Amino acid sequence: MATKHYFAIGLMSGTSLDGLDICYSKFWKTDEHWSFEILQAETISYSETWENQLRKANELNAPDLFQLNSDYGFLLGELTKAFISNHNIENLDIIGSHGHTVYHQPQKNFTVQIGDGRALQLLTKKNIVYDFRMQDVLLGGNGAPLVPIGDQLLFSDFEACINLGGFSNISFKKEDKRIGYDICPVNIVLNYFAQKQAYNFDKDGFLAKQGQIIPELLQALNQLGFYKKNAPKSLGYEWVETEIFPLLKGYSDIDILATFTEHSAEQIAKNLTENNIKNALFTGGGTHNDYLIKKIKTKTKTQIEIPSKEIIDYKEALIFAFMAVLKMNNHVNVLSSVTGSGHDHSSGIFLKY
Repeated sequence: MATKHYFAIGLMSGTSLDGLDICYSKFWKTDEHWSFEILQAETISYSETWENQLRKANELNAPDLFQLNSDYGFLLGELTKAFISNHNIENLDIIGSHGHTVYHQPQKNFTVQIGDGRALQLLTKKNIVYDFRMQDVLLGGNGAPLVPIGDQLLFSDFEACINLGGFSNISFKKEDKRIGYDICPVNIVLNYFAQKQAYNFDKDGFLAKQGQIIPELLQALNQLGFYKKNAPKSLGYEWVETEIFPLLKGYSDIDILATFTEHSAEQIAKNLTENNIKNALFTGGGTHNDYLIKKIKTKTKTQIEIPSKEIIDYKEALIFAFMAVLKMNNHVNVLSSVTGSGHDHSSGIFLKY
């Protein structure tokens, strides 16, 4: 019997707002083992107008947020339609869209990722899966992190997977169960202060290297209550606004970058060491920050594995494409051992074309 191949596009917009990641991949399963191949991938930068709209989305009133949800859905449709055309893509079973997170408050039973999948479908005329997180929150989970299902089924050669994006998160097997959780903020803070210095981001820690680590600030950051909580746990921008930014007032941007880079490295290394991780796959935009990676390496004996640029940049978009394939087949795509929900489940709203 011939092996069934699934062709899927994954869309990912992270909290660091560096653009929309689009990843077109092929998936197949042999002997209970899933494999993949990335066929095309690119990051499309947001216009200044769109970046500002998304950055300030949490300040909108309800009608304006609902309008942005529709408008952003059409933007996703336009960008995806152009991607399909530019790469002459003919085989496409499904599109999985993460959307862009505006609110994440699972303790209040909600999480909001804008980008209406119906608008996306109207323009692409393809099967769509979107709104992956809310079902998990309604089941009592954190709705995050979701990529560990892909870590388990696509990247099982590594003992742990770490993503360095707006936030860092980790997933690994513990007592035969996959667990995962957010570790700490990374680029959501580093980019903010780099941009205050007229840089889009702190490339290779160029700015952080010039600053001084502030011992009392580093201590205050490391003592935040979130770090003492047991998994499952997740972070959102609201937490950064209320818990992180107030601590940073009164310090220079350069010293903040130096101190927060140190803080991120310490928290990531601590989680690797405490869980006795022998080797970990690092992906996400922060993996390109050599200064941060070198700092992590000095603080842990874990072997840090850096994959191809393609995997570094598009692993999350790849996994949301994969989650859409799982959803289309009614297979589990969210692990309760990771999110804390009542049971494993197949999440996302599936729109059949």
